[in-house]
Amino acid sequence: MSNPLAPNWLNQPADVNAVDEKVWPRHTKRRATGELEIAGVAVSELTTQFGTPLYVIDEDDFRARATAARNALTDAAKKIGTEAKVYYASKAFLSTEIVGWIDELGLNIDVASGGELAAALAGGIDANRIGLHGNNKSLFEIGRAVTAGVGAIVIDSEIEIERIASAAGAQDKVQGVRLRVNTGVHANTHDFLATAREDQKFGIALADAAALVAKIRSHSHLKFLGLHQHVGSQIYAVEGFVESTKRLIELHAQLLAGGEIPEINLGGGFGINYKPGDKAPNIGYFADAITAIVAEECAKHKISVPKLAFEPGRFIAGNPGITLYNVGTIKEVKVTDGASPAVRKYVSVDGGMSDNARPALYEAEYHTLLASRSSDAAPALSRVVGKHCESGDIVVRNDYLPADVQPNDLLAVAATGAYCYSLSSNYNFLTRPPVVAVRNGQARLIIRGETEADLFSRDLKYQATQKNEKS
Repeated sequence: MSNPLAPNWLNQPADVNAVDEKVWPRHTKRRATGELEIAGVAVSELTTQFGTPLYVIDEDDFRARATAARNALTDAAKKIGTEAKVYYASKAFLSTEIVGWIDELGLNIDVASGGELAAALAGGIDANRIGLHGNNKSLFEIGRAVTAGVGAIVIDSEIEIERIASAAGAQDKVQGVRLRVNTGVHANTHDFLATAREDQKFGIALADAAALVAKIRSHSHLKFLGLHQHVGSQIYAVEGFVESTKRLIELHAQLLAGGEIPEINLGGGFGINYKPGDKAPNIGYFADAITAIVAEECAKHKISVPKLAFEPGRFIAGNPGITLYNVGTIKEVKVTDGASPAVRKYVSVDGGMSDNARPALYEAEYHTLLASRSSDAAPALSRVVGKHCESGDIVVRNDYLPADVQPNDLLAVAATGAYCYSLSSNYNFLTRPPVVAVRNGQARLIIRGETEADLFSRDLKYQATQKNEKS
């Protein structure tokens, strides 16, 4: 019998040990001992060597998903007689190692700050394959991008036109730019993840686009590459993409009267499965539907199909990543304010909102498994919480764990490869966890974990005291 505290979407599992392949990295399975392994490496081996919390990435799964995204989007574009550029949206998860994988696989990369630009360049990818976003790019960031030879800078407001033109002119370069447009379409997602409606910080209104494109074209040091849209993140329904793309193609057709427009960027935001009950469409579904409406609208407006660009991030990085935790305290909490009293098990782990801020930011739901062993115990409705001094410090809000979960067990949380490390913090002076890539039975550290010494490395009084003690 399911717990009355469980939300309607959460079903009590028939097997609390089951590894759902659509949620977990594709090379995850249970050994005969009941312990989870990823790409041939047991979780106990990982945590013994690297500690907990620990971010783990199935490298081959990451590479496979990047390849799948590239192939689905480029193949769909070919069907309508055009080409597609596929950018990895690096804000999902970025390191120089990841840049190397993306470069090797032939994708481009999308960055949204000077720091992300620095990481992309340090990772060795050709600057011409980088796109720079940001609603408040500094003069330094713009200048750095122009100097490096970034292929496209996305203009997010009118003031950026002059700033980019000035930086390009000072270096006697012609800088490629796109114009981010709000189509007014609200994708079916969390309010903070919807990025194409008018009342938000990104982009410019459809009604203002023509005047700004004319202004871009008036500058000899700017090359207008095309329009850009991004309707939101973690989207399952294609209808928002379709409607937004219709509006963008109509504007694109109107702007062709003023000159050539080689491409159009249709963004990303393709959803993934976070929980066993999720039903995220395959990226091919989005690719075919979006390119079909592009072809239809171009025919309607009697224009050639432009080159297309896309920016998947979560789809590539999300499911290949997991987080491992060590269980600390456990509480059985009797909840009496519902229709009938019920018990929820609170399982505290050695991380929390500092390594996964999404549940606190977006009320995001995750899925967890007992990782260090299997269990024959009955499923118990559980809430996995962190060690921070916050009641909202929740890692997994609603899920079932074996009733016999106990201190020092290892828990694994699925689909944490995107927007977990990149949103991590040092709240309560916790150190950020390391990141390990696993492949063919081998584990490789790609980002070392922070130490307490790292936390004090910028504390000037502490550093001065240490210097005095040594002198």
